[in-house]
Amino acid sequence: MDLAEIERRLIRLEDIEAIKQLKARYCEICDDDHNPQRITSVFAEDGIWESAEFGTARGHAEIRRLFQGFQKLIQFSQHNVMNPIIAVDGDRATGEWYFLGPFTFREGPQARWLALQYKDDYVKLRGEWKYQHLRVNLRLAAPYDEGWAGQRIAPVR
Repeated sequence: MDLAEIERRLIRLEDIEAIKQLKARYCEICDDDHNPQRITSVFAEDGIWESAEFGTARGHAEIRRLFQGFQKLIQFSQHNVMNPIIAVDGDRATGEWYFLGPFTFREGPQARWLALQYKDDYVKLRGEWKYQHLRVNLRLAAPYDEGWAGQRIAPVR
């Protein structure tokens, strides 16, 4: 293996680690009361946050408003992500992650388990990885006290 190949492999590994750190920052911001002032720091200016259940926000202003809505809806969250599959191609990358976490919704209040799948597109801007498009696929939303055997995705009461 020549020096150029070693350098390419090292850059790829550094990029993958930087994307993992980006996801960790995103989760920390979500668990910081879905902080609308901080969330735009992890998105490209024209970035997209998308979910069938919560809608689509395009650009920093819409993403900030979306997270202001999350603050009103969610009292507590603990984002736990795992099993990343990350593919890097130059200054673009994709990632798939699984999420499992406890949430407390303000109305009620209601304690729930949520399980999600993230499908992300990333872009490297001025040497820093950002979200270009973050997609949330809700897989489970079950009341804490009832579990998910009866109804995998139960509506928030």
